[in-house]
Amino acid sequence: MTVREESGPFDEARGLGETDLAVYGWVLEHRTGGAEAVAEGVGIAEGEAGASLERLLRARLLHAQDGSGGTRTVFAVAPETALAQLAAPVEARIREQQARLAEMREDLGPFVARYHQRHAYGEALELLENVQDVRNTLNRASDRCRKEVLTSQPGGGARVPEAMREALVRDRAMLERGIRLRTLYHHTARFNGPSQAYVAAASALGGEYRTAHELFGRLIVFDREVAFIPVRDDSWGAVVIREPSTVAYLCEIFEQAWDRATPFADAASQGLEEVSREIHETIVRLLAAGLKDEAIARRLGMSLRTARRHIADIMDELGAASRFQAGAQAAAQGLLAAGTGPGEQPRRPE
Repeated sequence: MTVREESGPFDEARGLGETDLAVYGWVLEHRTGGAEAVAEGVGIAEGEAGASLERLLRARLLHAQDGSGGTRTVFAVAPETALAQLAAPVEARIREQQARLAEMREDLGPFVARYHQRHAYGEALELLENVQDVRNTLNRASDRCRKEVLTSQPGGGARVPEAMREALVRDRAMLERGIRLRTLYHHTARFNGPSQAYVAAASALGGEYRTAHELFGRLIVFDREVAFIPVRDDSWGAVVIREPSTVAYLCEIFEQAWDRATPFADAASQGLEEVSREIHETIVRLLAAGLKDEAIARRLGMSLRTARRHIADIMDELGAASRFQAGAQAAAQGLLAAGTGPGEQPRRPE
């Protein structure tokens, strides 16, 4: 692109100086623009006068009009008129660009609204639909973690060994940075070899672990700022929550469960008999509440097969022929007095 192509109408008015101002004033007064007369009147060289006249003509400050017999009249133009003439094509291009800009805004308007809607949604809530995305996001969150991690892992006896090995690497790195790590498991984790090994190794590094007969669900919270919960369809996906009030609410639920849970570092020395008794009593209570086998297994973090084995043993001990009868026998023997919680009073199963 040449310099001329880059220049615009206003470039014609640039570079005007004191000489041009003097020439403009002389023409304004004498209404003539001969270079010789201008040079003599202003007191400059004729060549300099001619160059100044050309600059003033290009700047629209002078206007030349040819007359009869080859004469040429030059007169000064009001600066406002000159400005209007120079500005006209620029303003036309501005109006054209504004029209194009308005069209672009109209075309992209719906997309802008959709983007900001999704962006705002994504800031507070993000859906991770596959296990690889979950692992990658968890790893990034653990790398950025500064103070604390809270974790609830229901079904501690059924965790995938590969996931536990990966979690130990991630947890080790955080514990070595001085981050406090607390994890809740179901009591059933105490009877699972891989879980026992994981807890023993992480406890030696400073991790804190407790177990409970019932848990509220799966949860991981980093620095009380970002929380991970499972998706509803029981797939390997997760929902990432960043909304402060929701994260604080989840942390409070964790703290309440933590306060009621039993410390767990070494399964061999921490009362497996007592834990077994608590699991037994919880199953009796859930039977009395009318829960089905699948619900009991889920609440206690054990497999359906294990839950049914426990239920069969309990019914045999109580001499009951049905789950409702088992609940009634347990109530009659005073086995429910200490354990029945709100919303779990004995009722007939559906």
